[in-house]
Amino acid sequence: MTLHLYFARRFLMVFLGLFTVFVLFLGLLDLVEQLRRFDGEVAFGRVALLTALNAPASLYEMLPLVMILSSIAVFLGLSRSSELVVARAAGRSGLVALVGPSIVALLVGMAAVAVGNPIVAATSQRYEAMSEQVSNGDTGVLSIGSEGLWLRQGDSSGQTVIQAARANADATTLFDVTFVTYDRDVGPVRRIAAEAAELGDGAWELRDAKSWPLTPGINAEARAERFETLDVATTLTRENIRDRFGRPSAVAIWALPDYIADLNRAGFSARRHVVWFWMEMARPLFLVSLVLLGAGFTMRHSRLGRTGLSVLSAVLVGFGLYYIRNFAQILGETGQIPALPAAWVPPVASLLLALGLILQREDG
Repeated sequence: MTLHLYFARRFLMVFLGLFTVFVLFLGLLDLVEQLRRFDGEVAFGRVALLTALNAPASLYEMLPLVMILSSIAVFLGLSRSSELVVARAAGRSGLVALVGPSIVALLVGMAAVAVGNPIVAATSQRYEAMSEQVSNGDTGVLSIGSEGLWLRQGDSSGQTVIQAARANADATTLFDVTFVTYDRDVGPVRRIAAEAAELGDGAWELRDAKSWPLTPGINAEARAERFETLDVATTLTRENIRDRFGRPSAVAIWALPDYIADLNRAGFSARRHVVWFWMEMARPLFLVSLVLLGAGFTMRHSRLGRTGLSVLSAVLVGFGLYYIRNFAQILGETGQIPALPAAWVPPVASLLLALGLILQREDG
């Protein structure tokens, strides 16, 4: 037990050290990028806040790299100090030395999914909203509920809330749609109901629309107007609607099952969100496989030479497994393979590959 705790503590300390280095490095790079992007037009405090909001998403994506580098650093150190040799001489196999680091990697992965994922979802949404507001003074929000699709667009003069009973696959054509326009100072000033609305260049093109003025003190129905076609200006584009609509990482993992159910009730495809959900569930296992992979290449004694080649091989194989995992995710999102195999086969295969490598090197 003492040996397991020792190896686990060594791995945890190295992981925390490398993670801190990545936090500082990525934060500095992103700060420079944000300063260059806004070119002095935005106060430094707001730029720093944008950097802080963008950092969790970058660090979350870099977690597999930090994990495999931590594994390489720990087991290289144990090999050079001959501690693994001593452990083997005491009757403990090399696999025993992996128990502590593997448990730490599993716990880190579970914490990343349970806590880090919701933090990344919240900070990413806040970053995008603030970035759009700083860039061009407008904001836009998309959400899915049991009552259909909700959109919000706005600029410095006011906001427009859009509700639709259903939409096409990329949410650029809305059906049974209602627009409510709000003035920043007055409040609601106009309501429009239409059979359909299609997003064009800088405007929603409404068909069979009816408009009611909402000015206090007047009869809205008496002042209502009907239009065969009507254009409503918008700051939304097909690209940013598609990004918000199709990006499952913007939804916290604990809210994702309900969000998937809402998508299905609203008639949208939830395949991307289902695949993402299971990919996140499999993330801890994938991190464990990367720890075992790094150990498999670096547990051999350093006196045998070719240490640099072993480190390079571990990093390259780790990157290869990471991209295979992403490729399986794409296949799952496009419906080429079911969601569960797309999410779980790469981590399980990576784990078996790493165990096979370790057994081959330990026992021949």
